Amino acid sequence: MIAPAARATRLIFLLSGIGMASWAPMVPFAKANLGLDEASLGMVLLCMGCGATAAMPLAGFLTHRYGNRNVIGVSALLLCLALPLLTVAPSAWWLGAALLFFGATLGVVDVAMNAHAVDVEKHAARPMMSGFHGVFSIGGLVGSVVMSALLRAGAPLLSCAIAVSVLLFVVVATQWKHLLAHVDDESTSTHTGFRMPSPMAFLLGFLCMIVFLAEGAMLDWSAVFLRFSRGFDISMAGLGYAVFSVAMATGRLLGDRITAKLGPVMIVRLGSFIAAIGFVVATTLPWGYAGLLGFLLVGMGASNIVPVLFSAAGRLPGTSAGIAIATVTALGYAGMLAGPAVIGFAAHAFSLPVALFGIGVLLILVTLSANIARR
Repeated sequence: MIAPAARATRLIFLLSGIGMASWAPMVPFAKANLGLDEASLGMVLLCMGCGATAAMPLAGFLTHRYGNRNVIGVSALLLCLALPLLTVAPSAWWLGAALLFFGATLGVVDVAMNAHAVDVEKHAARPMMSGFHGVFSIGGLVGSVVMSALLRAGAPLLSCAIAVSVLLFVVVATQWKHLLAHVDDESTSTHTGFRMPSPMAFLLGFLCMIVFLAEGAMLDWSAVFLRFSRGFDISMAGLGYAVFSVAMATGRLLGDRITAKLGPVMIVRLGSFIAAIGFVVATTLPWGYAGLLGFLLVGMGASNIVPVLFSAAGRLPGTSAGIAIATVTALGYAGMLAGPAVIGFAAHAFSLPVALFGIGVLLILVTLSANIARR
């Protein structure tokens, strides 16, 4: 009974990763087609994150009211519609509106699929969340590679987006029926009234915010750090994020076995400590390859913290899994949104190595709060 639902959940995570990553190769085309400078492009790109963050609390209510399966299906179909809209926006304003819609659909899918993953994990009575997130990482790689390959082959941008949307539609259409129906228990029943998330959900969200901040720092600042603080050639500066990504994906694919053996508390405690050590190694040792080693440690350490915290949110008593996960996810994404700017201000005031070192200090707070992930 649980095997088809688990397979469908993996494919939905894969869909989400493909959908999100497919936008990245389109960005240079949008910049060129609309004649945007870097400042204008940055403001437009912010719309995607704002749409996702704004929609996540709504997603918590919708999953509580209508069930994860229905919310996943409808929002994933809207995602299929949103992707081609990004390619036909005639102005920056329209592109911003399309990105708001695109981000909102991704945000709702994100919350609903994680809440559904908690249900699948409960039915299976074993850790599965890290594996689901590992499939999401694979989807991100597949989406960026496939879209880049289609564009490199000379296919029109709109045709590429439609091709990806058709692929996503096939996944949704074939897997919708295999997703678990609405779970009717005390915490998720449609007959209970809407409840505000517990204070513990906000604490879990704060810890996720720190981890997402660390992940966002790798995405936005690792190449800048290696280029300007460690003297890497500009063509090689992207190695830092590549090393981080490989470590992250590998850790997540192995994470369910590790979590089953060590337990969620130890995963959070050791993982956050290893990630903190990674930032310390990268920022205090002056050699370039020490930076790569540090980013490898960050990826290994951080890989399974968020999946474990999501699972913990889904098990909180007195709050539906959807609402708790929506709270945790929204706070986490807020950290990823605000993180690059915060790091930039800190780097301007002090230096980029000091700013990244500060993230390592914050990760120690996660280490000290690891007991929150107890089953």
